[in-house]
Amino acid sequence: MAGIKEIRTKIRSVQNTREITKAMEMVAASKMRKAQDRMRAGRPYATKVREIAAHLMQAHPDYTHPYMEERESVKGVGVIVVTTDKGLCGGLNTNIMRLVVQRIKEFNDQNITVQATALGNKGLGTLTRIGTNVVSQETQLGDQPELDRLIGAIKAQVDDFVDGKIDAVYLATSRFVNTMTQESTFVRLLPLPSGLQDPWQTGDTVSAAQQESISSSYGWDYLYEPDAQSVIDDLLMRYLEGLVYQAVAENMASEQSARMVAMKAASDNAEKVIDELQLVYNKTRQAAITKEISEIVGGAAAV
Repeated sequence: MAGIKEIRTKIRSVQNTREITKAMEMVAASKMRKAQDRMRAGRPYATKVREIAAHLMQAHPDYTHPYMEERESVKGVGVIVVTTDKGLCGGLNTNIMRLVVQRIKEFNDQNITVQATALGNKGLGTLTRIGTNVVSQETQLGDQPELDRLIGAIKAQVDDFVDGKIDAVYLATSRFVNTMTQESTFVRLLPLPSGLQDPWQTGDTVSAAQQESISSSYGWDYLYEPDAQSVIDDLLMRYLEGLVYQAVAENMASEQSARMVAMKAASDNAEKVIDELQLVYNKTRQAAITKEISEIVGGAAAV
């Protein structure tokens, strides 16, 4: 059994660790509120621009943008992976990277080449470790996403799609559901998907009203001013910017929520360890005192 001094040292060490995790929990809780407000503020815009893009896929404009053209065969894809720069946020990064690695394996099994863009240090490290071709990256994003930096990072994927080097672009991120739940999502960014699934909805299915707003039995025809090309070019650029920005905002809100929960669990576990060590300390101290008393009594009896 460990001595009294060793147990006291362990208790002091765990107490110091608990103070650190408690402080990190409070910092994460403060940042979490701001990140959630920023994420919720951006959801209506991201959802609406996605709806308009889906309507545009059902329309028949005179001008067809390259982002709207389905490729006959898919020989290469680009994957934009959004993760965190720091750890200590539970299984958030592990879950999204497990999904990404699974999809990359599926693409490789179909002889489809994969190139990746990493937004976040944790994703960059995993992609590099498994040997994925990383064409662009952006790390140290901070607590607030900056659109200029994000657009610069994904431009390599978009340019390769327009040039025909890849035939699809996918976006992988963690979708915020609530403080305790974050879901890993993997959605197609380019060419424009015609499906109904909206990654920013808080449920797994889309309601009938939302389906009607995205897809209907009648056609969508628009009047363009000044011309179809100018309007569609700007609209689809806003579509890309909106979804990528929202993906990073969702991931940041998920990160702070997951970190707060993880640090709270660590603080609670530290408290339990301290109680157990304190019990062992008391038993060891009591045994030492009893031994000393026995020695004193035995010595007195011998005299």
